Amino acid sequence: MKIKLSGHHVDVTDAVKDHVNEKFLKIASHFPTLIALDVIIRKEHGEFHAEVITNYEGSRIATKASDSVMYPAIAKAGKKLDAALKHRKGQLKDDLHKKPITTSPEIAHEIIQGMELN
Repeated sequence: MKIKLSGHHVDVTDAVKDHVNEKFLKIASHFPTLIALDVIIRKEHGEFHAEVITNYEGSRIATKASDSVMYPAIAKAGKKLDAALKHRKGQLKDDLHKKPITTSPEIAHEIIQGMELN
């Protein structure tokens, strides 16, 4: 999986790159069809904001998280992304497992009406 990491008003050091790779490699193992992630880390008004954007099975998924410390913000965004991907995967699997709609209750009702119960 390719991870594009960028920072706004934040220095992207090797330690930050390693932390991001560590957090998102677990997600890559759960979702092997995930190709690329865009991770944006920015600092505004003393808060760190982490934003993760990806395309998964035809839909765009984006998550955001913020914290006063950078590393927990990245971890929160990773948890939100994992939950969003699981939700999308569930939607895709749900379509495969839908039960067929039956129309037989009306026929059973007609049979009961025709019976003489005296």
